[in-house]
Parts: sequence; C-alpha cells; structure tokens
Amino acid sequence: MTTLRFAVENLSCAGCANRAERALAAVPGVASASVNIANRMAQVTGDASTDTLRAALKTAGYPAKETTHRLSITGMTCASCTGRVERALQDRPGVISAAVNLATQTATVRSLDGAVTIETLAKTVTDAGYRAKPITSDTPTEVPSDILPLKRDTLIAGALTLPVFLTEMGGHLFPPIHHAIMGSIGMQSFWILQFVLITLVLAWPGRRFFRIGLPLLAKGAPDMNSLVALGTLAAWAYSTIATFAPALLPDGTRAVYFEAAGVIVTLILAGRWMEARAKGRTGAAIRHLVGLRPDTVHVLRDGTETDIPLSEVVTGDLITVRPGGRVAVDGVVTDGTSFVDEAMITGEPAPVAKSECDRVTGGTINGQRLLTYRATAVGSDTVLARIIDMVQTAQGAKLPIQALADTVVRIFVPVVLAIAALTVAVWLAIGPSPAVGYALVAGVAVLIIACPCAMGLATPTSIMVGTGRAAELGVLFRKGDALQRLDAAKVVAFDKTGTLTQGRPTLVDQMTAPGIDAARALHLTAAVEKSSDHPVARAILAAAPDDLPDVTDAETIPGYGLKAHIDGTSLLVGSERHLIEHLIDTSPLQGAITRFANKGHTLVCVAIDGQAAAVFAVADQIKPSAKPAIDALHAQGLKVAMISGDSPAAAQAIAQQLGIDHVTAGVLPDGKVAAIKALRAQFGPVAFVGDGINDAPALAEADIGLAIGTGTDVAIEAADIVLASGRVSGVVNAVEISRRTMRNIRQNLFWAFAYNTALIPVAAGVLYPTFGLLLSPMLGAGAMALSSVFVISNALRLRNIAPAQQDAPSPSYQEAPA
Repeated sequence: MTTLRFAVENLSCAGCANRAERALAAVPGVASASVNIANRMAQVTGDASTDTLRAALKTAGYPAKETTHRLSITGMTCASCTGRVERALQDRPGVISAAVNLATQTATVRSLDGAVTIETLAKTVTDAGYRAKPITSDTPTEVPSDILPLKRDTLIAGALTLPVFLTEMGGHLFPPIHHAIMGSIGMQSFWILQFVLITLVLAWPGRRFFRIGLPLLAKGAPDMNSLVALGTLAAWAYSTIATFAPALLPDGTRAVYFEAAGVIVTLILAGRWMEARAKGRTGAAIRHLVGLRPDTVHVLRDGTETDIPLSEVVTGDLITVRPGGRVAVDGVVTDGTSFVDEAMITGEPAPVAKSECDRVTGGTINGQRLLTYRATAVGSDTVLARIIDMVQTAQGAKLPIQALADTVVRIFVPVVLAIAALTVAVWLAIGPSPAVGYALVAGVAVLIIACPCAMGLATPTSIMVGTGRAAELGVLFRKGDALQRLDAAKVVAFDKTGTLTQGRPTLVDQMTAPGIDAARALHLTAAVEKSSDHPVARAILAAAPDDLPDVTDAETIPGYGLKAHIDGTSLLVGSERHLIEHLIDTSPLQGAITRFANKGHTLVCVAIDGQAAAVFAVADQIKPSAKPAIDALHAQGLKVAMISGDSPAAAQAIAQQLGIDHVTAGVLPDGKVAAIKALRAQFGPVAFVGDGINDAPALAEADIGLAIGTGTDVAIEAADIVLASGRVSGVVNAVEISRRTMRNIRQNLFWAFAYNTALIPVAAGVLYPTFGLLLSPMLGAGAMALSSVFVISNALRLRNIAPAQQDAPSPSYQEAPA
C-alpha cells in the first residue's frame, strides 16, 4: 500500500471536505481517506490508481489540483531509453502522465499537486539508469550538449582505431605492404598490438556504451547501448581468445575482428557527434527567444539611473531603454517617443510607433530615441516568458502519430537480441566453414545495424524544428497536439469583426448631390456628430478636419438621427428614414444609397437647408492580409467559412469581396458553436479563427482554435494556437507549418521503419545464399550512425518554411463623383 497526500480544489467548508472524503473512501482499493479543510489536502492510503482518485473527486465536484514538473535528462540515446524513463515516471504513485522527449532530452510530468516532489522524480530517472535534474522557470530548456565530449571521444577512438584498420584492410588493397609488416613484426605481435589499441578504444572513449548498456541488460531492460556493448564485446572477446588462447577455438576458425570492434565504436561515436550538432540546431528557436532578454536593466530609482540584473526588476519600476537597446520587460511608456521593432515577437517587419501610454513588450528593440516606461509585468508574467513557455510545451509534446513508434520501440531491442541469437544459431548449424566466424560476423552485424534511435527522433525533432520556425513567424502552438489536429482540418471558419476586418468603422465612401461641395458637407456633418460617442460618429469625425464650427439647437431623435443648426444653416444627419420623415426628397442620392446598402455599409444621410445633400458610407474595413490569406487557404484545398454576429447583408458583402465559401450571419456566441457543429457535419474537422470574448465558446468547440494575438485574453486561453501578429496571413503560416511538419514526421517514421525492416535481415545474411553477400559489422555501424543523422537533417529542412504573403494593397478612400 502507498500513501498519497495531494491538494484538492473547491473546498470551502467542512461539508465540502466531508463530501470529498466520502468520494475518495468509496473508491475500490482505498483503505483510508481523509481531507483536511485547513490546508485543503487529501491523504489516501491504498492501492487505487491516480486516475481513479482523480475521477472520483472530479465527479464529486472537488477536482484534485494538478501541477507540472520538468526534468532535464542526460544519457538517453534512443527511443528505448525514452520509453523506459516514461514507464518509470508513470509508475510513481501520484503521477498522472509523463512525456519524455529524446530530441530535447527532457521529461514533462503531470502529477497531483503535493503527491510527488521534483527531487523524487529526478531520483526515479536516476534509478532507471539516467541522470536528471529539475528545470525551473528561470532556466529554460536547453538541449544538453554532448558535442565537445563526443568530439573528443570520436577523435581518440579514431586515432587508436586507424592504425588497426589501415593495416588490416590494407592487406586486401596493398598486399605487399601488409606482408612486409607481418614479416617484420610477426602475426602474433601484430594481433597483440591490435588487442592493446582496441582495448583502449573500448575502455576509454567506448566505455559509455558499457557503463549504460550492461547494467540495463542485467536488469532485463536493454537499450541501444546494450546492443553496441554486446556486439563490440563479442568481437573483442572472440579476437582476444584467438590471440591468447587459440586452442579454445575449433580448428580453422582462428581469426581476429579487433578492427570491427574499433570501427564500430568510432563510427557510432561519430554519428552521435553529428547527431548532437544537429540537435543543437533544432533548439535554435528557444535559444533565440531566451537571448532576447537583456542581462542588465537601466532603472530609475529615487531620481537616479541604476543598472541592475533583469531578475531584480519589479512591477512599477521606471525603466529607460536607450536607442538600439532591448526592452527588458513589459510596460507602459511614460516619457518619450520612438519606433520599436517588434518583429521578434509578432513576426511583423515594420517598426511600431510608441509614445506616452503605449504598451511595450519585453524583448523588442527600441529605435533611435530614448524611451522611459513603467514595468507592468516581470519574470514569468511577461509576454516573452509566456511565448517561451508555449514553445517549450509544444516542443515537448507527444503527438498521436508517435503511438505506433512507441509500441514498436517497447519490444524492439529484445526482438533484435532474439534475432541476433537466432542468426548465430542458424549460421553455426548450417553455415559454411568456418561457421563460427560467419556466425560472429552476422550476429554482431544484426546487433549493430539495428537503430531504435531513428524511431525515437523521428517525431520530436520535427516537432521541435517546426514549432520553433512557427514561433519565428508569429505562430505559437499552445498545445503540441494542435500541430497534428490542424493538419486534419478540412474547413477554416473565421469570425468577421476584428479577425477579417479591422474591428473599427471607418469612412469608406461618400456621394454628394449636384451643386453640393463635398468637403463642406463632410465638415458640417462632422460638426453635428462631434458630441456623439457612437462608432459611426467617430468614423465621420476621424475623416474630417479638426477646426469644426459650433453647433446650436442640437437635438437627438432616437432611432433616426440628429438635427441641428450651424451659423443659420439647418442640418439633418442620420438614416434615410430620418430625411423622409422630414419630407426631404432623397432621389438625388438614391443611386448611392442603394449601392452602399448592397455592400453592407452603414449609411449616414445628410440634408442641408431642406435639401438632400450627401450620403456617407461607413464600414469596418477588411484587413489587407485577409484576401491573400483566404486565396492561399483555397489553394491548399481548404473550405473557408465566416461566422458573424453582424447583419446578413454586411456579412455577405465581406464574403463576396474575399471569396468565402460559406457564411453564417446574425448569430450570438451559442449560435457560433452551433454553426461550427454544422460545418463539421458537412465538411469534417473545423479550425476556427477568432479574437473576442464572444469567440471563446467557438474556439473551444472547434477541432482546432486559433486566436488572433491582438485579441482578448479569454479568447487566447480558449485557443490551441495563438497568432501573435494579428494578421490573417498567420492562419496560412500555421496551416503550412502543420502540414509540412506532419509530412516531415511521416517521412522520418517511414525511413526509420524501412531502414530497420530492410537492413536487419541483410545483416543476418539472407543475401548470402543467393549473392554471396554478408554485411560487415563496420558497414552496419556506419549505416546505423547515418540513419539518425538523416532523420535530424530531414527535420532541419523545416527551418526553411517561408512566410505567407503579408498584405494585399490597402483600398484607398476616394469620393464618388456627383
């Protein structure tokens, strides 16, 4: 039996604690349970599973509080290693789930809060045969770098192996030289020299394989290191016996394979060195994001500027950022004007003007002028810290597509050991003379050529590079499996206001009656609208000059508009119905009224001194990036829909301009959820793009939710993907990255499976009876090393994904002729 202590949520009184306690006590396998209302902790003794306890508390309405721990792990070399560490962590009482990533050399563990400490988890990994240390919020993920040790070991192994390889292989290429060497020192002395050199190779640079692989083999949990250790040890042991105790071997079988053991170790170390270098490049995105933080900050305290470490900045500090300097933390400008380059956060190339009361984001670069700002968010609360956390979470995710590889890897190494044993047995039984030599070569080749590491790297390296490139383009995957779900989407549905449009009305067109000066009409209309806070009134005011005349006798007529006088001139401003109610003939404007209304624009009609004078069209303009983005989505074979709470006329007008396939208009938030369900039934999986609080239910309902980064926090929290730039082109980037990454993963998995399926039988000798070909263990070592490098190199191609076209030409405002 085990005892678990963990935190419980929603406990507000003793009655709550009693109900939670009864729910836990009723779980099969629970011997005793108690819930303390003072510290809101539960204590459970028994053998019930963590998932069962969580389910019981959730049903009772008092869910168990969860927490996430992250570990940096060293020593993992293949998918068998990650599977072993995962199983060890998941077997810990209190652990909900564990995901181990071979590419980042990290583990992400979800557990009941308080049930297990991160130190305990680290010890669990250590007991499984690998070294682990906690990752804190102040130490972002870095792929543990073995580049220098691997380079050193590779060079040492190569230097010790090269003389053996050249003299042994040189005998086939340059027999006279070989015979001269043998004649001068003798065969026995030559073998003893090989023994010394290769023993140094195995005991020095090659010891990592034995240090890790043999203890795991003894525990009945072999990994790739075990395969290498067994193969090289077999070749070395046989050669050592042939050198020092040849009488133990059958007649005619005396031969040495020292060069095979040395070359195997050298090539595998070289492969791991290249793999480590490639892994370092896969983590470039995280290192770039972390590097955006300045080391020191210029803070104004008591009127004096002081340089302090970034970690000592607190909310409310006044900070100065010099021309060309990096903004340290998030804040609001209190003094100065400048342009700030936000490309590293949003992906937008154009600098953004900043002045008093504007927000600045940590990690961005100031332009040519000094800015002073007040810190509003520091540490893990900054936008940059949240972006780093999102990228790390996505990179550490395990996609559903990886399930097949995990299943195979779980039994891969034991199966390879069995195949190697069977290979040796068959060669000994029916192989040609000397059967022992053939059996040894084939058995060692099978052990060496098998490559579970390629399977383990196939998915995480692609995810790591793909999500890193996405972050550089302003696409943040909050949930790792969103990468695969977006690839399956058949239709992309957009909210209209603030997503496809700017989210604020502007004056887009106007027409004046014959004999009316357009500038004067706009001037007078803006003067009348000056006292209104209606969005349409603000759009008219924004288009008019500032020097507006005074208005007298202004009167609001609810549902119709305004009436007023300016310097003796009477004005009516409002709907067409407003003018008709005052017996104004609107026929001079009728053509424009009809045309603007058909486009879904909001109309402001104006009469001056009893005559129809002008009509203004106000609309929420389409974002410049919307049309190219929708065209690109169509080119990718996706259906595009729009779901809006706006009027059907306005929605249809936008849809026609953008070429949208399906429109649902005039719906409330629950109507958007119903619209997504209908789209799913008609087309398949739905991706929904929104930005507002009212979009949160739809973002949660959709198979994949994408939130515009300039939208509300509620929408962003409900989404799977955040588009930091606010541009619609971010959707195209997200889809392209998802599809390219998933294609890359499938290519890697195919290679990993095809490689092992094809070459293990070749190594066992299936080609020998027909073609007389038997694979050398040295060639097997080279092939195995290159298979992992191939997988990583293929993943690195994702760094070349180009961003989508940003903007179409913005429509310019022009007056319509009279």
